Amino acid sequence: MTAFALDAALAERREQSLYRQRLLVDGPQEPELMVDGQCCLAFCSNDYLGLANHPDVINAFKKATDIYGVGGGASHLIVGHSRAHHQLEEELAEFTGRSRVLLFSTGYMANLGVISALLGISDAVFQDRLNHASLLDAGRLSGARFQRYLHADCENLEQRLMRSTAHRKLVVTDGVFSMDGDIAPLRELSKLARSHDAWLMVDDAHGFGCLGNEGRGCADYFDLSQDDLPVLMGTLGKAFGTAGAFVAGSEALIETLVQFARTYIYTTAMPPAIAEATRVSLNIVRKESWRREHLTTLIQRFRSGCETLGIRLMPSSTPIQPIDVGSADRALEMSRALADNGILVTAIRPPTVPQGSARLRVTFSAAHTPEQVDRLLTTLEEVVRKVPEVEV
Repeated sequence: MTAFALDAALAERREQSLYRQRLLVDGPQEPELMVDGQCCLAFCSNDYLGLANHPDVINAFKKATDIYGVGGGASHLIVGHSRAHHQLEEELAEFTGRSRVLLFSTGYMANLGVISALLGISDAVFQDRLNHASLLDAGRLSGARFQRYLHADCENLEQRLMRSTAHRKLVVTDGVFSMDGDIAPLRELSKLARSHDAWLMVDDAHGFGCLGNEGRGCADYFDLSQDDLPVLMGTLGKAFGTAGAFVAGSEALIETLVQFARTYIYTTAMPPAIAEATRVSLNIVRKESWRREHLTTLIQRFRSGCETLGIRLMPSSTPIQPIDVGSADRALEMSRALADNGILVTAIRPPTVPQGSARLRVTFSAAHTPEQVDRLLTTLEEVVRKVPEVEV
């Protein structure tokens, strides 16, 4: 018998229909993917604006490798901070309307770094119950008193803030919730945080590039200034089609992170070529508003089609369009039936979502066509008939 009983834990996960397996993809991120040797139409990527395989972004990456090479070589505070990184930070600061920006290797590392740098044992962090795992992990690891308020419930949050005697208080939420697709009530959360001498932090991974003027994200969507929203995190591997993340805020915030955020200090910088590619991507995001307009049209087409078919969607106006299924078994069965028809939609199961709320997470890209959305709807109708236990 092994000391950690790993086989038993894995077997239990299989029995609960929670076992995860990787798919092997050949080729670039596009709506039509070669997955495990078979061609399929994918509705599960976060490449919301279709930039992951954009020729201008690719060319910028290639040219930058001639200048900077491939690897970052060192941490930002040693010799890893290139001119490409610095220029991207300055351009993102201007784009987000913030004083400064700091790049991180991933969104997970950004969230861990920020919350641990800002909070300690005498502080408190208040998080939406449906926040991303990286935010929840960061809250627990910070040492601060960790509280989770009811989803998007400002009244519940206010009750918790009123009872808190913490030295520092940080309210943390997703901007667009990654598994539900709904948008946090950021204007109300901002007012509430300020009235209780707390800061607001928003993880805008799924809103950045998709919402707001020129894709500036949730802060612009709700017209929130740096004072209204002191800590803004965004990722570059979703709508921007590249990789990495950033934190935007005041001079004091960014300098604090440079000095105290361990996930920034003690890790190698992202490849400079990624930064250069992202600069080109940023320009495309700003100028090509048709991508967001087309995305909105596809979302409306899908929601209208599902309503006609009687398929129950969760309320969302973003590219994340979850179909409420219920049990993990049902979600897996529907996902497999779709795959048998050449369509890839991921089944999302606990612990990613609460028990009893498994769903098919449909995501759209500006690279999709209306005809591909219609194919998805037609196939969903067939799958619903074949899986009668799924509620519609």
